[in-house]
Amino acid sequence: MRTILITGTVGAGKTSAAEGVGELLAAAGTPHGVIDLDALSQGWPPPEGDPFNFGLTVRNLRSLAANFRDAGAKWLVLAGVAENGEQRGRIAEAVGGELTVCRLRVDLAVVRERLAGRHVDDREGLDWHLKRSGELDRILREAQVEDVVVDGSGSVTQVAAEILRTI
Repeated sequence: MRTILITGTVGAGKTSAAEGVGELLAAAGTPHGVIDLDALSQGWPPPEGDPFNFGLTVRNLRSLAANFRDAGAKWLVLAGVAENGEQRGRIAEAVGGELTVCRLRVDLAVVRERLAGRHVDDREGLDWHLKRSGELDRILREAQVEDVVVDGSGSVTQVAAEILRTI
């Protein structure tokens, strides 16, 4: 099963792009699954030293990847973050197959605009995400865990098509 991890800073459009790739694969008749890794980490409290619950994410991903494989999926499309090579390796091990990482590059001014629209009534959440967006963008640029970089500022369909063209 071929796996794509679409990564990028908060507000880059990872989930939307993954859903768009899934729609293009479906239109082509390609069996696949789409997973938002954020949904796999929703346990509280996170363990000490793992503030984003990455360990739980990987354990859940291992199970879901096996289920999709057993169901006949040829592709697995993931939306999430691998901050370093070790996390990339753990994701690859969890899916048990080829992993291609695509980082969405989006100007931080666009990210801030997207986040402001997402957190209209949540000033505390907006402040956290704004701070995290610049921090995570720097982490990802320095870590270079991606195989390809795609401009994430277009429409969902454009970005999804570019991801599939690029990988």
